[in-house]
Amino acid sequence: MKYIVVLGDGMADRDIKELGNKTILDVAKKPNIDGLKGIMGMVKTVPDTLKPGSDVANLAVMGYNPLECYTGRSPLEAVSIGIKMKDSDVAIRCNLVTLSDEEDIKKRKMIDYSAGEISTDEAKELIKAVEEALGDSEFKFYPGISYRHCLIWDKGQTGLNLTPPHDISDRVVGEYLPNNDKIFNLMERSYDILKNHPVNTKRIKEGKNPANSIWLWGEGTKPRIENFYKKTGLKGAVISAVDLIKGIGISAGMESIDVEGATGTLDTNYKGKLEAAKKTLLKDGNDFVYIHLEGPDECGHHGDIEGKILAVERIDKNIVGPLCKELRDAGEDFAMLIMPDHPTPIETKTHSSDPIPFKIYRSNAEKGSVEVYSEKNAAKGGIFIEDGYTLLSKFINNTL
Repeated sequence: MKYIVVLGDGMADRDIKELGNKTILDVAKKPNIDGLKGIMGMVKTVPDTLKPGSDVANLAVMGYNPLECYTGRSPLEAVSIGIKMKDSDVAIRCNLVTLSDEEDIKKRKMIDYSAGEISTDEAKELIKAVEEALGDSEFKFYPGISYRHCLIWDKGQTGLNLTPPHDISDRVVGEYLPNNDKIFNLMERSYDILKNHPVNTKRIKEGKNPANSIWLWGEGTKPRIENFYKKTGLKGAVISAVDLIKGIGISAGMESIDVEGATGTLDTNYKGKLEAAKKTLLKDGNDFVYIHLEGPDECGHHGDIEGKILAVERIDKNIVGPLCKELRDAGEDFAMLIMPDHPTPIETKTHSSDPIPFKIYRSNAEKGSVEVYSEKNAAKGGIFIEDGYTLLSKFINNTL
């Protein structure tokens, strides 16, 4: 038996006026997902005492209780980049963002939390410039993917209450700036380093948003996550373009599979992810694969209704349908869990702690009904799992 989690990041939503008070999942054309004869229910992936980040939510979906193992987002991303953290280190997520150009940083607006989803090659040049100007024995900047990078603070502080930039899109940043003088100083100085950098001069000429500042958030200490094989008895792999998800997998002793052209956006390399999933399950001997697709979340953060619908439809067409066919053609029994990690509602453009819908299909024991996979239909099923981290074991052990 092979086990697959198809994770459409942020694809759950609330009723949208422009869609006739329906959700993205209500209206998206997804015949492969809807056509699976499986069971549906609702699950709460984010405990009430934690913020609804993809870090907390994906830990829960992977079967880990975030209340016990969560030490912060950026340490998981640091693992993915290959950073060897000391116990005394604090890792901090370093976004490249686009701020408006007021002289006083407190009056600037968060124009774009991803700097136009800047390319990794461009971003590396900018982070190199930041490291050369601001890096020292206390602070070191490491390049990641696209707009997502990492700062390691030697003997640093936690509990800084830093704000994710995607939570303040289109807002003046003054009240969200850090109270810590050292972190504030790094962010403030970065603007002067980046605003006239040749990479940004070129981007502006091309009509793109410049990555004119860093934004620091998501701090934490070295992660502590139980080995996935020891926990479940399954050899597992993760397929994602996002450092966070790679870091969770690596920290859990899973294989992290890199796919060329995987971007974490609507236009990611779906074919490459599909081929990687087929190979890891049918040739490389892995029993479990976690396929993470970031597109719906990115569109949700931008308030892009049509883009988010398209992201869900592409997951259905390019991942779920062909992967099910390949496994059936290979004569392989499989179970598939389809779900988001959290909602990213169009109306708020940020994450929510609302419960999310899941669907479970088993090729050798079909049960339930063929029904549109949506928040409303999943809620009607009567299954509600309060502790989201328990869903994975129920899925693996077929106890729902």
